[in-house]
Amino acid sequence: MERSGRGGDIRTALGYLRIVVYACAAVLAITLLVVGTVGLIAELKGTWHWQIHLHTTVSYLGLFVGYLLALLVPLFMVLVVGRRMIDDA
Repeated sequence: MERSGRGGDIRTALGYLRIVVYACAAVLAITLLVVGTVGLIAELKGTWHWQIHLHTTVSYLGLFVGYLLALLVPLFMVLVVGRRMIDDA
């Protein structure tokens, strides 16, 4: 069954948007996993060397997570609103 017209284009765009949102959420989860892993190693080792690694990791990845959330939240809202509008139509 071939989709034509505007409805098919919007559904395709929402499909791609869903992939982007899921990819950003996966990157966010992996980032938080990395921070948790470095934090666990720093706690177990208890040396200043690992504390420095934890500090720099949290500082850089905190900035990255901030930018990622600034991208992810609006994209998620567009996805939710778009899916509701398409399902209602």
